[in-house]
Amino acid sequence: MNKLAKVLNFRSLRSAGYQGGALFYAVSAYVLGCTGLIQESWLVNGMATLLLAHGMTIAAYLTHECAHNTVFRDNKNNARLGIGLGWLTGAAYGKFEDIRYKHFRHHVDNDDVVWFEYEIFFSRYPSVLQLTRFLEWFYIPAHELIMHGIMVFTSYIIPERRSQRVYNTVVIAVRTSVFVFVLFTWPKAAFLYVVASLMMITVLRFMDGLQHDYGPNKYLFDNIPGAHKGDTQWEQAHTYSPVLSLKYVWLNWLVLNFGFHNAHHARPTTPWFDLPAVHFNLFGHDEAEVIPFGSQIRIFHRSRVKRVVHAGRNFPAYEGREYLKACQRMEVTGGNAASFVTSF
Repeated sequence: MNKLAKVLNFRSLRSAGYQGGALFYAVSAYVLGCTGLIQESWLVNGMATLLLAHGMTIAAYLTHECAHNTVFRDNKNNARLGIGLGWLTGAAYGKFEDIRYKHFRHHVDNDDVVWFEYEIFFSRYPSVLQLTRFLEWFYIPAHELIMHGIMVFTSYIIPERRSQRVYNTVVIAVRTSVFVFVLFTWPKAAFLYVVASLMMITVLRFMDGLQHDYGPNKYLFDNIPGAHKGDTQWEQAHTYSPVLSLKYVWLNWLVLNFGFHNAHHARPTTPWFDLPAVHFNLFGHDEAEVIPFGSQIRIFHRSRVKRVVHAGRNFPAYEGREYLKACQRMEVTGGNAASFVTSF
């Protein structure tokens, strides 16, 4: 069996089981979910929508694994899988290496390194801000949809990505053609696919919103090191773990343990299935070291409109240990638009 793992290029037999299982689930859920969307039964449609949304969510977190090269032994195979998963999650419009580079900058610079400053954008277009707030009140992730729109037309919007225009255009043409075909053939399925995509986006933004207390800084394409680059002590002090449960650890598998974020930043090359062990080694089972799920839900609900402008900022300006306590007391807004599947 170890020989089989090596042939398939997984890091180990154990990795083949966990990573291979997650990949099999993501692809199967995507295929079965899409198939269920075209059935006549609304009950089947509803179950298929949930399955599709979760399959895409797992695909997104596997993309994150690929960015850290934790799936396969060969980095090129991690990149190939990351490219393929991008077609499932809607992140295929640009290059996977751009996603990986931006995420590496996040870890190395200990910063949210970006190109697009959405608060400046909102200040220039107040009508867009007003519409975004209106939609966010109804739990429609409009803020994230702006980011997705930039991702779709990445080579036409970001000057540094102009060399990707042919690739970008081909992906737009293919995905648009498929969606238009589905829209005219199975309009209900097209609508439910959009619903599933919005659910995936909502889960990703929910998990991302409280993991750090620092805001975006625009130097993605500049050779400027972050102010806290290499400072692992500062990194841990400003990183937080919004877990789904410490008591029932298996529940965190629903998001491939992404809530164990301190553990991930302490050991970025640790695969998702080993993150709980790293966390317990760092903090034990102390509930005071995590943001409980109940607090996460209330912050997400109460601040869904407010954080559109203050995304990534916290008022009052808590940081470090005080930010963790403020999260537990539900006194922060959380953040938007910090997804690892965007590359700007």
